[in-house]
Order: sequence, then structure tokens, then C-alpha cells
Amino acid sequence: MAITGFGEIAEQLRRSTVLIHSRGQGGGSGIIWSSDGVIVTNAHVVRGPHTRVQLWDSREFEAAVTSRDSRRDLAVLRIDTTNLPAASAADSSKVRPGELAIAIGNPLGFVGALTTGVIHGVGPIRGLGWQSWVQADVRLAPGNSGGPLAEARGSVIGINTMVAGRLALAIPSNTIKDLVSAGPSDAWLGVNVRPLQVPGANRRDWGYTFGLLLLEVEPGSPAASASLLPGDILLGTEGKPFASPDDLSRALLGSSPRILRLEFLRGDYVRVRRVTVQIGGQIASRSSVAA
Repeated sequence: MAITGFGEIAEQLRRSTVLIHSRGQGGGSGIIWSSDGVIVTNAHVVRGPHTRVQLWDSREFEAAVTSRDSRRDLAVLRIDTTNLPAASAADSSKVRPGELAIAIGNPLGFVGALTTGVIHGVGPIRGLGWQSWVQADVRLAPGNSGGPLAEARGSVIGINTMVAGRLALAIPSNTIKDLVSAGPSDAWLGVNVRPLQVPGANRRDWGYTFGLLLLEVEPGSPAASASLLPGDILLGTEGKPFASPDDLSRALLGSSPRILRLEFLRGDYVRVRRVTVQIGGQIASRSSVAA
């Protein structure tokens, strides 16, 4: 079915898509979220507190990370300019299977590449935890990460993040809206986690049945400084058990230096251990946020 004005829709999406240069780590894509310089992308695209952003007209800007949610793989950047061609965001809760999907990105060095497909579904993916994904059969390649997935009218329904099997997975636009509206945050622990049932959860003295397995601990992160290791299982904060990954995100909220006391399991899981993690303060000390 032909779409009236598809060429114009595609061109507008290209103008709202940026190329992100991650120093020494390749590159990716991002979306101009507001005309005053707010850009959203994947957290894995920008590992440090700063990066370079190239606009559709080839202008380049230094960008500072103002918010990051590593668990949802989202980052918010800001560049010092105005009057940018911002994308419009759709309500991802209204996306339905069978709708046309349009993806824009910068795969393998091709700037502003477009691919189309259809939506397969919206919801969690088996083996990837609780998080909801917009699932589409568009073709993604390295460099597409952080770019827009849009519906037929060009409104963004998600950020392209990864490929599972033959489907592209995008973080829903409503999740992005929540992060942007929350404002600047320096909530950085520096871990990737996976929910699980706590080993030995029948022990009454523990009081824990849910945990977050550390899959990765970023070098130089607060978690690494506190000697947390991949394979550790986070249980909660000072006797307050985690019941979902959101509980860890809430524990990290804030924008000032502070102490987070975590309880966790390690090794043979025979006893609950405790660790104190220093978090926050990146905004004050670096005028940006690292994650």
C-alpha cells in the first residue's frame, strides 16, 4: 500500500536522526527529542560522560550525558544549540501488530540509511526478562543502535537497540518519555543485571526470594570500586528486598553524592554479604553524567 508523502516522512526522520561518535568504541545513532538540544540514544552507544554528535547537515557538537538508565539501555544527551528538527513521539501503548515500521540509522558507516518492515508485537521477550520491546522485522546492523523506529506517519515508537533472531527490538517510546521527563539524574552503578530466583530462598533467616544477577560490572564504575563482581546477586538495600529491577533503579535515584548500602550473595551463597557503594556527584564534578 502506497503511503502519501512517504519521501517527505523519511527525510524528516533522517533530519531528526544523529550520528554519534563514541571515542574508540565505534559509533551509533540518536534521536533529536526536542529542538533545544535534547538527544536520546542507547546507553551502550555512549559509555563515557561526553561524546560527539553529528547532525544531518554535518554540523558537529560536543554532547554531555545528562541522564542514563543502563538497565533499560537508555541515555539522554544535550548539545548547545537550538531550533533542531525534533522527532515527534507516538504513544507506544497503541502500537499494534501488522503496522508499518520505519527504521533510520547509521549502520556500517552509511549515514541516514532507511529500512522498512512490519510490527510483530509489543511486550517482553522470552529470555530477556521483564522489559517490554517493540518487535519489528526491520533489518538492523551495527550503527543502527539508538536510532528511531517509527510508524507510517513518521512518529517515533521506539529506539532500535538489538536484534533477537530475525526481529529488531526497540525500547518503547513511552519508556523514553518517562526517562526524559524525570530530568537529570546521576544514578550510575555501572552494572548489567538479570532477574532470578534467589538460590536457597527457602532459608527463613535470609528473607529474600528475588535477586538481580550481575552479568557485567563496568571498569571504573561505583560497583567496581565497591568490589562487586559478575556473578554476585543483589538482594536489596539494608533489609529492603528487591522485588523487581525497578527497585534497584529507584534506589539509585538522585543527583548528589550519597551512600548506597547493598546486600548480596557471592560464591557458594551460604551467607548474605553487605557492601557500601558511593554513588552520585558526577554532575557536580564533571558537568555531565557518566554511566
